[in-house]
Amino acid sequence: MPFDLGDSVRLRGECRDAGGTLTNATNITLTITQPDGTTVTPSVTNPPASTGEYSYDYNTVQAGRHAVRWLFADPAAAYTDSFDVRAAVPPLILSLADARQHLQFPADDTGADEQIRGWLEAVTEIVEGLCGPCVRRTVVEDHSVGQHGATEVALRRTPVLSVTSAAGVPTGGESYTSGELDVDSNGVLRRLDGGRLYGPLLRVTYLAGRTVIPANLAAAARIILQHLWRTQYGASRALSGLGGGEDFAVTEPIAGFGYAIPNRALQLMEPHRLPPGVA
Repeated sequence: MPFDLGDSVRLRGECRDAGGTLTNATNITLTITQPDGTTVTPSVTNPPASTGEYSYDYNTVQAGRHAVRWLFADPAAAYTDSFDVRAAVPPLILSLADARQHLQFPADDTGADEQIRGWLEAVTEIVEGLCGPCVRRTVVEDHSVGQHGATEVALRRTPVLSVTSAAGVPTGGESYTSGELDVDSNGVLRRLDGGRLYGPLLRVTYLAGRTVIPANLAAAARIILQHLWRTQYGASRALSGLGGGEDFAVTEPIAGFGYAIPNRALQLMEPHRLPPGVA
């Protein structure tokens, strides 16, 4: 499960000799490769509190995938692992409290909270993949407008709330401020004076998402969450304990979606579905 940015992650590595017995190493190198490709090689306490069982508490400072490699000498041994760190503010269509209430968890039962948070990230990706961004986020993307420019540019992540800036690439090209630009909710960008947008590559920074998440999209997210949460249990418990099994016991996959999205969720999302080919 991913960690939150700023969490302390306990990394563990075992040193075993050729016969498989836990043994203290003479030398230890712990290398942590961060998401930006830089490496950290902290000092690890040796000897450890328990023979051959090493640990190090790493304070996370970057979001993304981290690679971990333990290298032991005398005896020679190695161990490789990885862990993920969430963004500081991950986009989530539902709150943890909302998800817990829908899954009917008692207030004092918090043991599954981290699993639920992971599923909420997956559910958000599903809904936004079909209906566009729900959670507000800044998007930076490049558009080829050619040597002669373009009167309008279709931004890719809709709905669009506002445009921040647009600038020609390479550096030194013509640039435009938000006061010079107009963008509609469908993501069509134009100059207010009717002129052309020049590049030849135009880099646009804008805000995508929704100020208020429509009730039918939130409801669809809850249904998908409940449907996917049932994979945590055997079929009999899933069908008896979570409000019926018609979504779980699908006999035919939904065209283009496999078994991940119940029909009722698709129907709730239909008014906001993106046109084919729009992402």
